Amino acid sequence: MSEPSGGPQQSLICVVDDDEDVRSSISSLLRSVGYRVKTFAGPQEFLASDAVDTASCLILDIRLGEADGLEFQEELVAADTPIPIILISGHGDIPMTVRAMKAGAVNFLPKPFAEAALLAGVREAVSRARQKRSEADRDHSLRVHYESLTSREREVMGLVTAGLMNKQIAWQLSLSEITVKIHRGNMMRKMQAKSLAELVRMADALGIRAPSAAQPNGGRRDPPTSQP
Repeated sequence: MSEPSGGPQQSLICVVDDDEDVRSSISSLLRSVGYRVKTFAGPQEFLASDAVDTASCLILDIRLGEADGLEFQEELVAADTPIPIILISGHGDIPMTVRAMKAGAVNFLPKPFAEAALLAGVREAVSRARQKRSEADRDHSLRVHYESLTSREREVMGLVTAGLMNKQIAWQLSLSEITVKIHRGNMMRKMQAKSLAELVRMADALGIRAPSAAQPNGGRRDPPTSQP
């Protein structure tokens, strides 16, 4: 059975199951289609490894001797560990499946499961992991750009994304309009924003909110306009 191109060898799949035969079987299947695989007999063994930070998918048995796979899944979610999880069990039921899916599991597979079903779940998990890492990288880059702004440039960014024009910003900050334009240009360059719409999306992602007094006509009079 073949996997689509796209570099499965770049993805690490972890298997946590207390049954050595199950671990070996799943590992052989995944390696046969190009994935890297690490196996563990229990949650603590997995947590003690470096795979926690690099895995693209965790295949987790629900019954692990004295450990509970569902509880371990929920602990990982609570700790904000971004590993997509596939739960497997020879003793699953509907309430257990619902609980697992509500906690964010990619899939819940009853044993014995078809190879195709497991591989499909792994593909979905790897896709989710890549998306999460891409979003995390983008958010980090955005934060780095924002932290490079001066305090004045941050003020200008907040007011620009609140919808104020340069003349209004100049009035709010007691600056000349030319100075505002300079700050605005520097801010757009540092944020690598190509348009106002893109800058607004960045501000939303960063959680930037201008004070209500900075909203257009938000409690402060507009700057005076020249008379003809």
